[in-house]
Amino acid sequence: MTNEDENAGYEPIHTSSPTDHVLNELQLYGWRPYQDEPDPRPLPEGNAVAAAVADIFDALVATLGDTRLEHDLEELLWGTVNLFHRATGRVERELDDNERAQRRLQTEQDGSEVKSVELERLTAEGQTMIERRNSMELFRDV
Repeated sequence: MTNEDENAGYEPIHTSSPTDHVLNELQLYGWRPYQDEPDPRPLPEGNAVAAAVADIFDALVATLGDTRLEHDLEELLWGTVNLFHRATGRVERELDDNERAQRRLQTEQDGSEVKSVELERLTAEGQTMIERRNSMELFRDV
């Protein structure tokens, strides 16, 4: 009879299966907002946002400056600025849609739990959208 410890050295190293990897990723990062609970992940801090935006522009300038592509640099920098303007506008439109839906549900309130829960959900979504908009404005304004 062999001892399990004697065979331990011959055991191949196991890697996780693709399914295990996906499940681990979902456990760590798979939280989706608007599934009856708020998204628990934090928003980026202001200093981190400012540093990230500065890094984006520094990377473009450092990479394209003093090269044949320097002529395109100004247009690319403005395109990056416009990227943050468009992202802010998109979140503002989503927020406007949410506010209209909240107003509609407020007028439709009939005392039922279903309508009340739906309004609470929209209110929580709206709060998240306000926070997203504020973050996008910070990206835009840095």
